[in-house]
Amino acid sequence: MKTKKKLVVLTGAGISAESGIATFRGSNGLWEGHDVTQVASPQGWQKDRELVLEFYNQRRRQMVKCHPNAGHKALADLEQYFDVQIITQNIDDLHERAGSTKILHLHGEILYARSTLDPKLLYLLEGGKDIVVGDKCERGSQLRPHIVWFGEDVTEFQNAVYLSREADVFLVVGTSLVVYPANTLVTYAPKNAPVYIVDPNKPDMVSGSKYRFIEEPATTGMAKIMKELIALSE
Repeated sequence: MKTKKKLVVLTGAGISAESGIATFRGSNGLWEGHDVTQVASPQGWQKDRELVLEFYNQRRRQMVKCHPNAGHKALADLEQYFDVQIITQNIDDLHERAGSTKILHLHGEILYARSTLDPKLLYLLEGGKDIVVGDKCERGSQLRPHIVWFGEDVTEFQNAVYLSREADVFLVVGTSLVVYPANTLVTYAPKNAPVYIVDPNKPDMVSGSKYRFIEEPATTGMAKIMKELIALSE
């Protein structure tokens, strides 16, 4: 049986935004009216745990009501042709619900809580339930969202680098490549691997003949290049 070529996909907030999931950060740098340090940093957590937990509880409630869109489904469909590995900056589960089977979450997953004592202790929040002050892990420490906050290490990054280096084709969907370190992953793709970038905003950081830019949202952009990508699988 012929081995499938590896398609590595980096996705960002743009693909989830088309499903109605807020990208949080506005043009003023605020997240839903909060400075990011209030709700997405270890300092904010130490200062006001209730505020941080409620911020993510609201995001979780919103997320469970949203559904995968045509962009998510197109990526799942490509598993018929490629060995598809998705690296996502998104904390939702829309790729999973669309049918994709290999997903690396760089920035964590909002449907999980984790121990503040031992980060390996993870707990699925069935039905997207809330985390409240007083919810504890089996070792007695408070639970927090399983999210990488500003100032924390992106522990999955080296795994993402390894996957990127294995790409036969590299695809970027729904991100304009401004968030570090995820925005550097495209540079780890092999020199002979074509790179497709689907996003309304063309990134400034990449240029060259190996890059193909589709300046459209994920849903329409993916529809435009599906045949072209499938041809590369042969």
